[in-house]
This record gives sequence, structure tokens and C-alpha cells, in this order.
Amino acid sequence: MPPKTLLRSLAWIIVILGLLAAVWTFGFTVVSIHEVQQVEQSQTFDPVKYVDGIWDSKLVPTITSKSVDLTTILSAIHPNENGHVKKDQLIPIANQYGLITEGEAQVYMVKGSGQVVSVDTSSNTGTMDIQLQGYSGPITVRLFVGPIIPADNTSIRDAVGFIKFGDFQDQTQYGKVASEINKRVAKDVLGSLREEDLSGKTISFAGAFTIRTFNLVTIDLSQIKIVPITVTVGD
Repeated sequence: MPPKTLLRSLAWIIVILGLLAAVWTFGFTVVSIHEVQQVEQSQTFDPVKYVDGIWDSKLVPTITSKSVDLTTILSAIHPNENGHVKKDQLIPIANQYGLITEGEAQVYMVKGSGQVVSVDTSSNTGTMDIQLQGYSGPITVRLFVGPIIPADNTSIRDAVGFIKFGDFQDQTQYGKVASEINKRVAKDVLGSLREEDLSGKTISFAGAFTIRTFNLVTIDLSQIKIVPITVTVGD
């Protein structure tokens, strides 16, 4: 073998041995084309465009037309003196008035009216407590007033029933939809509300709330937190 050919062969052997050593040391991951496509689609998914397409045409109309009077739901729940309820008691109520998600959360579309008894804006996830008309039970009714809806609150997305996980590429897209809905609520529904304009006023609202029951036998229902999609302030 000529010297040049020999040197070339030795160079290739050294390169191959180096690559094998790198693989041995650091390992490698085989990624399928399908997985690559999923990542690309997740990165290009536009949650703003998606929510734009359903907000006025489906989302708001679904909640305003299909909401159940909150007084009816709360009157069917009978917590003990500590505000606790057995999970088994809640299941038939959820089946009648709401939905049970795959994660065993119970979600309800609700409407009601009442007097604002207190407003707490000490944090970015501000709330107001409502004395609900027609209800004198122990469960505190609390509505978010923003300026931020907690990121883990997916009540609106889950309660409407037509936004399904299977319609999205992955959990990331599904989560982005909930996040964008919350941003839209904070901006368009709650953005004009001021603490000084709420205290003592009567309000009407429609929205959704969640009761989380996964891996629980007893549920703390001393309060519920509603994400409103409409709020009307009266006298």
C-alpha cells in the first residue's frame, strides 16, 4: 500500500475510533421523524390565533348560555363544620351540573349575582368575595379580579367541553390554550375593574370553577374560586 494511501486509511481509522469513543462516553439518542415533527408543530402552534378563533364565536356564548345557577350547585353540597365534603357526595352533583375530566377534576360553568363583601388585591392574583344571592351556606364564593389568573387554573378551558386534549399535538399546546384564555380574561374581562369601584357593589357574573379530587377522599370546599368570563357591576 502506498504511503499516502496508508496515511489516509490511518486517518479514517482514528476518526472512527474517536467517534466510537465519544458515543461510548456520552451516549446518543435516536429520535424518530414523528417526534421531530411533533416538536416542530408544538413550536409553531399559535395559541393567540386559536383563542381568537373561538372566543366570541364559541367560548363566551357557551358559558353564558349553558351556565348553571351557582346557588343551585352550592345548595346541593353539604360540607361539614370544617368545610370538608366526601368525594363520593360530589360525583353525582358533577355528573348533573358539570363535567368530570380525565384527571378526575370536577369543572362547572356557573352564573350568579351578589354583593361584593371584600376585595383582596395584595397579590397579582387578586380576588373578591361575593355574598351570593339566594345562598346562605358555608362555602365562600371568590372571584378572580387579576391582574393575573393563576397559571395552573384551567377552569374555563376544561369546563366548556369542546376544547379536548386529543385535538392538540401534545400537552404543551393544550397548556398554552389555557394560559392564553386566562390572559384574555385578565385583559378583556377584568382589565377595567378597579378595587374602589367594586366594594359593596352588586355584580352579576358568568364563569367556571374547578374542584380537584384526584387521589383525595375528602375535599376542602370551604371556598371556591371562579374565573369569570363576564362581569357586570351594578349599584
